[in-house]
Amino acid sequence: MPSTLEDPLWPRKKPVQARSAASVDAILEATVQVLLRWGKDRLTTRRVATRAGVSIGTLYQYFPNKSSLLQAALRRHMEGVVQAVEQVGREHRGQPLAEMGAALASGLITAKMKEGKTGAGLYAVTADVEGQEISREMSRIMHGTICDLLSSSHEKLQDPALVTTILQGMMAGVSRKLLESAEPEQQFEVIQRELVRAVTAYLTQSPRKAEG
Repeated sequence: MPSTLEDPLWPRKKPVQARSAASVDAILEATVQVLLRWGKDRLTTRRVATRAGVSIGTLYQYFPNKSSLLQAALRRHMEGVVQAVEQVGREHRGQPLAEMGAALASGLITAKMKEGKTGAGLYAVTADVEGQEISREMSRIMHGTICDLLSSSHEKLQDPALVTTILQGMMAGVSRKLLESAEPEQQFEVIQRELVRAVTAYLTQSPRKAEG
């Protein structure tokens, strides 16, 4: 279920000034750092506050508990992935499908693996902080962006929405396997190359609309 104002994971208030926003950014950065150093079970709000250089009271103004911290850090990371896909959408409109596919595959997996340990660490806590709901929300946004991008190509697909669904499944599955691996950063380049090859091959073979 989506969070509500009564949900204990919901931030208590949103930052409205630059100073407040900077505090929240510092808190979320510290959350990731503490998570990677100490692990989920030993992550505490006090450790995060100390790492961020803020008082525990300041932290509690925005986040009521450690689950809300992890959820916010996960959301910010996933929003970064969405923004990378949206950038590809802006920069590659009207191009051949294979070029779009290569840019999408490379851009998405690069965004997911930005600071690879961070992505892997946050992926590991997804089930604990309603991460699946956040993931579904981000997936819906990306589906619209990718479908719109594919539809802008002069190579008109029979069913851009279906092709988008398949592409998202391919890219998500490969990204998940990479994040679950023992050494995701070491495998990144070869996985990225093979994902680009798979995506472009699929788009090249996808049925086109009949001319006329």
